[in-house]
Amino acid sequence: MSTGDTRLEIGHVLFIDVVGYSKLLVKQQSELLRELNEVVSGTSEFRQAESAGKLIRLPTGDGMALVFRTNTEAPVECAMEIARALKSHPAIQLRMGIHSGPVNEVVDVNQRANIAGAGINMAQRVMDCGDAGHILLSKHVAEDLEQDDRWRPLLHDLGTCEVKHGVRVGVTNLYSDDVGNPQLPKKFQTLKKHQSRVHWTQVAIALLVLGAIAAAFLFVLRRPMRSALTVAEKSVAVLPFENLSSDKENAYFADGVQDEILTDLAKIADLKVISRTSVMQYKTGLQRNLREIGQQLGVAHLLEGSVQRAANRVRVNAQLIDARTDAHLWAQTYDRDLADVFAIQSEIAKAIADQLQAKLSPSEKKAIEQPPTTDLAAFDLYSRGKSLLLTASFSATQEPDLRKAIELLDEAVKRDPSFFDAYCQLAWAHEWFYAVDGSDHTPTRLALAEAALQAATRLRPDAAETHLARAQYLYFGLRDYAGALAELEIARRALPNDPRLFELTGYILRRRGQQEEGLQNLQRAVQLDPRNFYTVQQIALSYENLGRYAEAIAALDRALVIVPDNVETRANREQDYVFWKADTRPLHQTIDAILAQGPGAIASAADTWFFCALAERDPAAAERALVALGDNLCWGDAAIDLSHSFGQGLLARMTKDEARARTAEAARAQQEKIVQAQQDYGPALCVLGLIDAALGRKDQALDEGRRAIALMPVEKDVVNGSRVLQYFAITAAWAGEKELALQQLETGLRAPNASLMLSYGTLKLFPFWDPLRGDPRFEKIVASLAPRGN
Repeated sequence: MSTGDTRLEIGHVLFIDVVGYSKLLVKQQSELLRELNEVVSGTSEFRQAESAGKLIRLPTGDGMALVFRTNTEAPVECAMEIARALKSHPAIQLRMGIHSGPVNEVVDVNQRANIAGAGINMAQRVMDCGDAGHILLSKHVAEDLEQDDRWRPLLHDLGTCEVKHGVRVGVTNLYSDDVGNPQLPKKFQTLKKHQSRVHWTQVAIALLVLGAIAAAFLFVLRRPMRSALTVAEKSVAVLPFENLSSDKENAYFADGVQDEILTDLAKIADLKVISRTSVMQYKTGLQRNLREIGQQLGVAHLLEGSVQRAANRVRVNAQLIDARTDAHLWAQTYDRDLADVFAIQSEIAKAIADQLQAKLSPSEKKAIEQPPTTDLAAFDLYSRGKSLLLTASFSATQEPDLRKAIELLDEAVKRDPSFFDAYCQLAWAHEWFYAVDGSDHTPTRLALAEAALQAATRLRPDAAETHLARAQYLYFGLRDYAGALAELEIARRALPNDPRLFELTGYILRRRGQQEEGLQNLQRAVQLDPRNFYTVQQIALSYENLGRYAEAIAALDRALVIVPDNVETRANREQDYVFWKADTRPLHQTIDAILAQGPGAIASAADTWFFCALAERDPAAAERALVALGDNLCWGDAAIDLSHSFGQGLLARMTKDEARARTAEAARAQQEKIVQAQQDYGPALCVLGLIDAALGRKDQALDEGRRAIALMPVEKDVVNGSRVLQYFAITAAWAGEKELALQQLETGLRAPNASLMLSYGTLKLFPFWDPLRGDPRFEKIVASLAPRGN
């Protein structure tokens, strides 16, 4: 027997029990456990934790215990995934219990690794309080989850339950509309009946006490006080610092100071820190309602400040405010040599951590004290470049902003070749052009991203930011999902408040066909970046992919709260009614309202106007929309981009104007150049196949469509692979191959990622599908997609 010390660690335990297991025959038990193991091991939380070496599985005879060594949410997410999967396995009835507590690895009598400890025991006791379908949490886990807006509606406190040896445990029932069991567990029903037999005098006393409490509660309600339970106490947002310098060019310098303080604070795991994308909207110069800002960002504290730079001196003022009461908790002015600005930033970050009583580990302290560069001119260039990258997703001049950002970052690293953060930003900027914007999906652009990443890796190979940058490159550049997820898991340890980790995980899972899990990660990203317009729109897209249009519309409403006048989002919101119900009226009315604002107002939503005009078979409106489009795309669906000249050809096809339909030749010449520059890129070849089908080049079109599918298989990229597969159905239809088109349509509908081109509304209304109209098989497919109850 070993005499070594027992090493305890915190384990996040999911205890699973099969209800009615002992009543089954031995063969039935074996088959049921086999099914259960398949379901459990198929969940994304299980796979991620197992691949990272952060999971221990313990068989218990009539179930199992899973010990996650990742985070509190992992067993809860896993339990919900299991519950959803079991809807197609009605024979398996489970109850589940979750607790986080100390566990330790032991060796059993057979010299096999096992696990024991209070964490395991308490999870089992919590589970014992439930019936079939229940997902029960210990009070400790529920309190941790309660800090998160996403979990709070699912938590239903049951009180305490007496378990083995007379121990009483606090239990919370977790359920939603689609998972869990909302019924009160039998043990609590029994307790309730027992409690109802109380003597009438006790009732009277209780009522008197209740009355006193109610009076006190009403008194408290009259006070203008917001519940502290709604936000984490150790939470902070760093608002943009005011530039007090006489030279307004120093505004970027003030932004850089604010960003570095925020970045330093975000490295502290004991704090919740809101991302810069969300706080940058509260610019200085505007009247700030601090309580309202605190509520919008979900934080208890705000840090404000100002920066004044003159010659070789800098003055930085900072003050910490309780957003719930407007009370000033701390303030300090730093008046020093300009060269000391980075020391000031780290001192402010450490002072805030101290004020909020946040634990600061030695590694976090070291990271905070490390200056980004010693070259102030390089820091200015970097700050300007990073600000342009951040605002590009909100900008109508996105591409010029990105090119300017790259130019500034290149200058920064020329001045300081050891500027690590600048290389990370530079890699991301090139990846944006290559994959996100997609306008330069060439080997040359990818090589520029790789060169920036390699430079960052040489400087700080083990930094969390290096692992994040590598994850971005692997995902956006190489579509290496497993590699990217592994890098993100390493980065997560030192970047606890970086929403990009959850955001990127969400995109990866979505491209793997794990739509629900991808959505959950995007929602977690928004908790740290609640006013990120782009991420909220991506949440809407996830809902669209799941066919949950009502929730997609609600997400777009949230995006419009952030940017109320965004014409494109207003139009996209109403477009969902077309996809969902084949109803163009809300979209038509919104377009009319936008057009009434002035001739240029519709520009950013002209593609949606063109879509609406085609759906309504209105050639005149389609013509006007094409004019408003200018040289922009007429349709974009993931990586499927259809040009303005393609739109002209499509309109001619709809109106049967054969002479004008030859304008598709211009679209072909344009697309052929794109294919030559991106020869191994399936989506570009897919579009060329569509154009050739429109021009009557049947054999060439079908060959291009098939090669596009081979270049971009679904196994490699669920999103773009599904699109190439689905648009080949249109190519086949236009080529006159109706049988092939219907086969491809059915295959496309079964693909892991749904295209909006295959929604009920587009199939019913859009001229793309006209060659198949009237065929009973096509009409049956359309009818099967119609929303129920409409």
